[in-house]
Amino acid sequence: MSGAGENNERRSGQGRGGNAGGGRDGQGRSGGTRRGSRGSGGSDRRDAAGRQRHRGQGDGPRQYGTLNPSERARTADPSRAAAYEVLRAVQADDAYANLALPAAIRRHGLDKRDAGFATELTYGALRGLGRLDAVIAMCTDRKLKQIDPNVLDALRLGTYQLLDMRVPAHAALSATVALTRDKVGAGAGGFVNAVLRRVSERETEEWDAAIVDAAKDETARLSVLTSHPEWIVRALRGALTTHGRDAAELPELLEADNAAPVVNLVALPGLGDVEALEEAGAVRSELVTGALLAEAGGDPARLPGVDAGAARVQDAGSQLVARALAGAELPSGERDVAWLDMCAGPGGKAALLGALAAERGAHLEANEVAQHRAKLVVEGLRAVDQDAWHVEVGDGRRYGKEAPGFFDRIMLDAPCSGLGALRRRPEARWRKQPSDIPALSALQEELLLAGLDALRPGGVLAYVTCSPHPAETLAVVEAVLHRRKDVRLLDTGAAVDAAALPETVGAARAADATIGSETGSSVQLFPHAHGTDAMFMALLTRD
Repeated sequence: MSGAGENNERRSGQGRGGNAGGGRDGQGRSGGTRRGSRGSGGSDRRDAAGRQRHRGQGDGPRQYGTLNPSERARTADPSRAAAYEVLRAVQADDAYANLALPAAIRRHGLDKRDAGFATELTYGALRGLGRLDAVIAMCTDRKLKQIDPNVLDALRLGTYQLLDMRVPAHAALSATVALTRDKVGAGAGGFVNAVLRRVSERETEEWDAAIVDAAKDETARLSVLTSHPEWIVRALRGALTTHGRDAAELPELLEADNAAPVVNLVALPGLGDVEALEEAGAVRSELVTGALLAEAGGDPARLPGVDAGAARVQDAGSQLVARALAGAELPSGERDVAWLDMCAGPGGKAALLGALAAERGAHLEANEVAQHRAKLVVEGLRAVDQDAWHVEVGDGRRYGKEAPGFFDRIMLDAPCSGLGALRRRPEARWRKQPSDIPALSALQEELLLAGLDALRPGGVLAYVTCSPHPAETLAVVEAVLHRRKDVRLLDTGAAVDAAALPETVGAARAADATIGSETGSSVQLFPHAHGTDAMFMALLTRD
């Protein structure tokens, strides 16, 4: 497979190139004059020239800002304000950036250019949080936990602009101080100015070298440089080797997690207009039929068909595994009308499976345990013929007892750690813990056993996770194969190749890890190798 249009250069995201100052003056100011008044941030004393003075380094000598009072913007510019609000929502309210950011873009009325800037700034700061914090910690004698969380998020945004975006230092400083003064208070703006001035004194490479010097070993070095918790670095190293790849690929995999992903779209079969999406600037994916790639930034709902549900945002790897299940061969002449998505929320695979079912005269039952996520599934399926699907709310494990041997095709996209989608959900890496994995593995095994009970003999079940962690992938499948002698692993690699576009056939084979039998295989995709999320898939059947 090609890189699916992926840009794997860490510092070549949208915000660096075309929108250095967000369309503002040389210092990144929005021209506002309102003085920030919220919060308390210390003194507002000035020297004889009118420059504000502050203690940027705790009890150290006083420093003075470089800007005269008349030169200081008082109001945050809209694109940076949107990024700041998303960071605060993620940190304070456990919000998801992919949901909070489009709302912030609409709230601030950002055009495409400024939306692209806000997108790069938001996701870049969230992905790079560990590395940014390491640099910030070297620039103040306060411990990070002693810094007001509102101020710390502003510092992260400013530091990211200085280190990883093509924003002139004076613009990054001025705009971030204005943001802080607007959102937190004038005194806090002085502290932010002092810290960011210290950050600006070294080039990015010098800060990275300082981080390397402070690391105790290779895992710690990779952890802080690529902003992945150490346990995730170790888990991804194990995932590469367990799934048949070289551990030397680890730095490339970690960097791929930090590359700004392009927007992946699916034009639902029989509903989405591929040509209209191309006219709007999207390009066809080289991976799978109906997949397109669009420029990151902005509100995807502006693209043709997205608002109506005929097209939707969905990773190409997710589309590939759904099509591989739908295309897997069943014994000739056997029934193929009853399909089940056991854990359907938020509805991406269900929408694609529902559209495919409608074309083939089948019916999809989409199940979701959480009511609010079930509503998202209904929303995702709204463009599909309503006779082809219905949504249920309940624990997927019940199907083994309530519908034994009934379904012809089953999608089990099991709840998982999400370590395969860190480039799209950058905040997830800071929320997960290694202690989460055993409980997830146990649940995954229970769901898989129940799904196999609900599968008719000769039917096909897809066990899928958006995680490459061996405990959530091969270990679960191997445990079930050991317990269930009536279950066989199918050649998943062949099914994936059959679903892929001709120019990518054979690439899935390179990611195979053969388990369970001489003919059976599973497929593990990786972002650095395939340009997709790290999707795992194993197709199983029962006698």
